[in-house]
Amino acid sequence: MTLMLQENMLNIFKSAPVADYSRELTAKLVKRYPPSLDQKPSQKPSVNRLTRIIEETLKAAVEFQLKNKLGWLGKSKFANEFRWALTEAGYTKEFVDFATEAMVVYLNRKPSTVRTEN
Repeated sequence: MTLMLQENMLNIFKSAPVADYSRELTAKLVKRYPPSLDQKPSQKPSVNRLTRIIEETLKAAVEFQLKNKLGWLGKSKFANEFRWALTEAGYTKEFVDFATEAMVVYLNRKPSTVRTEN
């Protein structure tokens, strides 16, 4: 086996950049939509504002995925790391499930169907 092939095979087990970026995405989301708002229905932002926050978060995730050329395993790790980071941040199960499912959908769209521009 060539050295390059061996390095590529070992890279599929490295999830540090994915885990780090998942935590970074979650930290940005926490600033814009704190878990305390998610847990109190009377304080939740409007649907439009929450949609905009989630879409901006997911666009950043897609940009990361394209930049790092994540395959199916990388996308799966990314979505799971994001789920765990949201759970650890204190979001409700409903929000965690919604945001994770949305991430899976966004990451698996063809690049031409995802607008990454503002």
